[in-house]
Amino acid sequence: MSGNGVPRRRVLGTVGVVCGAAALAACGGDPGPPAVPPGIKGKVIAKTADIPVGGGKVFDDWKLVVTQPSAGVFKAFTATCPHAGCAVGRIEERLIECPCHGSQFAIDSGECVSGPAKAPLVAFPLKVQGDGIVIG
Repeated sequence: MSGNGVPRRRVLGTVGVVCGAAALAACGGDPGPPAVPPGIKGKVIAKTADIPVGGGKVFDDWKLVVTQPSAGVFKAFTATCPHAGCAVGRIEERLIECPCHGSQFAIDSGECVSGPAKAPLVAFPLKVQGDGIVIG
């Protein structure tokens, strides 16, 4: 029995049900497309010539990184590392690197290729209009 007269097994069972329901609620449903950073949706944020093939550029103002994994293919990701929330820094050898703990992410998918981060960088939709890169 617990201190208030309720059997311990009943208390533990209730806690288990509540925690399980919370976990299912957190995992359930489609979260939808990622939210585009404020103030840039539909705007040209860079010229295609600004993003090197096999590399990319971090836009600190918008916490965004844009890459060009192969000629004419552009990708956009959050510049916030999912491990501890640090801003990713440089892009070298086809990897986006986080300076805080050394996580590395692929420039073509945002997938984590070296931890401690476990999750990928969140991808944002983009399109090329003429020689401009537009987010959202």
